[in-house]
Amino acid sequence: MNCGGNALSPNFRTEVVEGLCSSSVGGFQVPIKRIIQFSPPLYRQRYNFVKNLVDQHKPKKVADLGCGNALLIQTLKCHSCIELLVGVDINKDKIGSCGLSPFFGDYLSPRELNLSIILYHGSAVERDSRLLGFDLITCIELVEHLEPRDLADFPQVVFGYLSPAMIVISTPNSEFNPLFPAVTLRDSDHKFEWNRKQFQTWASDVANLYNYSVEFTGVGEPPAGAGNVGYCTQIGVFRKIGAKATESCIAGQHDEYVYKMVYSISYPSLQQKEVRKYALVNEVSRQVQCLRRGYVISLKILQDDASERLSDSGLITFSGPVFTELEKTNIEKSPKPFSFGNKFYVPLERLFAYPKVNRLCDNVDTMRALIADTMKLNRDGSAVKVDLHDE
Repeated sequence: MNCGGNALSPNFRTEVVEGLCSSSVGGFQVPIKRIIQFSPPLYRQRYNFVKNLVDQHKPKKVADLGCGNALLIQTLKCHSCIELLVGVDINKDKIGSCGLSPFFGDYLSPRELNLSIILYHGSAVERDSRLLGFDLITCIELVEHLEPRDLADFPQVVFGYLSPAMIVISTPNSEFNPLFPAVTLRDSDHKFEWNRKQFQTWASDVANLYNYSVEFTGVGEPPAGAGNVGYCTQIGVFRKIGAKATESCIAGQHDEYVYKMVYSISYPSLQQKEVRKYALVNEVSRQVQCLRRGYVISLKILQDDASERLSDSGLITFSGPVFTELEKTNIEKSPKPFSFGNKFYVPLERLFAYPKVNRLCDNVDTMRALIADTMKLNRDGSAVKVDLHDE
């Protein structure tokens, strides 16, 4: 059965190019082998497949078994739906955390939900209760590295014990191998490589045994004229049949901590009060300064008797966000900024009407409480007060 959710981009292509040998004949290098080239690279097509599944199903907890350099984890961390990303690999030296730490921009524009990333040193055939209750577990190019005994244990652990809502398994398709130059197994660590019938038979048997459905697809289309060899990478997408395990059932299982944590990071989010406060103060300050600059320019034009006038609504700026009609209406209805002496005032209700500020607080009172000890307010606390002119 084919999985209908894998519509590859028309920009994905597979080409055959001639390679040159390192030796020469008569002083000339000669082409001796054909090389298959995938665009994007095959590993990226596999990660894009998982990324598209995440876009479609919005899992909160995702684990990647055999994570290696954690590039798939890095690819998925930007998804706003994910709250926990876990990587597991048996080779501690290959586990990489580059690119997983938050950037400065993650604090200025934090996520709505919490996100934790954890990398463990451990085997995919070991039981660790910290991976119970996940929405998605991926095994990308993993099973072909397993010894026969581990391969036999793999379904019991992943499908039986961990039992996530969805499992994605990708593995090489041996029918594609004749298109590669002098390839028996694609990697020296591979213990086997299945053809399509072998993989689909194994996957269907496992799905039936552990109450999953399975659909088959792949990435890495064969080049033109290659015949019916199938995708270079074959993929099985397994979905749990019936209700997902309840939190009480998961909590009732005996804790088994086998994996050793090698990396852990938590991202800033709006669920964290200090992060929300930092983001709100930054956005309010930015908006106040934008309004102040526009106000000063409009005063200068009026003083110079220019023929063109700028509206004092605060919506007209030389650069800035584009608002929807509803957002414009809400801003125009709110109290306008004003000046008194050398001070410039922006009512909190005005600031709250701006979408980016509104996203960061529930109401004006909450905004006032969060910014009061950082920004200057007028006497009754209804407006932010700054100097009208730069010193």
